[in-house]
Amino acid sequence: MLDIAGYRAKKRAELSELGAKAAAEVKSSGEAVKLKPMTPFERKVVHDAVKAAGLRSESEGEEPQRFVVVLPA
Repeated sequence: MLDIAGYRAKKRAELSELGAKAAAEVKSSGEAVKLKPMTPFERKVVHDAVKAAGLRSESEGEEPQRFVVVLPA
């Protein structure tokens, strides 16, 4: 896989932060959060970040409009 100027690593860090923030929001509100449509790579990174935060997530929708929903525990 091609990674020019560390783009993929930067994107992974941004998505991990997005997943952690969404998980924190769900923990505080107790309500599910839907994120914007993402590629399969992006969704996988977000799912991993949500799991690391102790919550669960699911992908919904049809490509190319498939998105992550972060669910309360």
